[in-house]
Amino acid sequence: MDTSQIILAFLSIGLIGGVLGAVLAYASKVFYVAVDPKVEKIAEVLPQANCGACGYPGCSGYSDAIVSKGAPINLCSPGGQSVIDQIAIIMGVTATASVSMVAYCACNGTKDNAKNRFEYYGPKSCSSAVFVSGGHKACDYGCLGFGDCVEACLFGAMGMSEDGLPFVDDSKCVGCGACVKACPKGVMKMMPKGAKVYLSCNSKAKGKEVTDACVVGCIGCKICSLPKTTPSGAIKMNGDLPVVNYDIEDTLTGAKFKCPKGCFIDKGDSSKTSDQIAKEKEEFKVEEAKASEAAKKAALEKAAANKQEV
Repeated sequence: MDTSQIILAFLSIGLIGGVLGAVLAYASKVFYVAVDPKVEKIAEVLPQANCGACGYPGCSGYSDAIVSKGAPINLCSPGGQSVIDQIAIIMGVTATASVSMVAYCACNGTKDNAKNRFEYYGPKSCSSAVFVSGGHKACDYGCLGFGDCVEACLFGAMGMSEDGLPFVDDSKCVGCGACVKACPKGVMKMMPKGAKVYLSCNSKAKGKEVTDACVVGCIGCKICSLPKTTPSGAIKMNGDLPVVNYDIEDTLTGAKFKCPKGCFIDKGDSSKTSDQIAKEKEEFKVEEAKASEAAKKAALEKAAANKQEV
């Protein structure tokens, strides 16, 4: 190949490149879509966690949805109230209140508490194990214990304990809900950060079936939902499983101490001694007895008043 052919080849490639570059430059102008400056400003204040808690594909997708689709400004769990306030200023709207949420494991089926139906030898993943007869646990609703939720957490707020269940560090949890999406059994749930008591059972099965599978499972006795146990009405039954309405303020002390299976877990108990917990239980019993006597007295007085009127 002589020199002229080499030069011709380079010139041809250069000409083709120049033409394609001109076409791309023209196309970029013709198809240019103006980006609202608000989108970039909102993207800058978002934490760039790209966790998907907002329901949109990353922080850039969420910022665009706020501006172009009118998405709520309070969907960024990792950002919290400070991010909401900044977005409100950018959008010229009133800031909405943010309720900080944290994840919790709605299962107390530890290695000692819950039975297995068979030995599982497949991949150590809940999403894999669930395809083998629904999982190796005797409880169809219990934690499989392989930590898919821990792997999904982007903030280092979760870990696996020696008893085979995941635990959550409230100080690190941002309430993104990634662990909830990762759990094939629906064991991981969300609760307000200020709440202390939660239901540690996820089983919708009947009492005997629950008892055969787990020694601490909810048997659907409904004691926790009774008015004298939870006067506020914060606990209602959904079939055989209680549901806590955290919008109603209640310490849930009655449910905690009266549940025969101990299904209501108080996060604060982890820092208390057994004597302190026993003392609290006795104090609850005394207060409960006083309330019962007061109710009886009020009923008698009402009955007597009605009799006099007749």
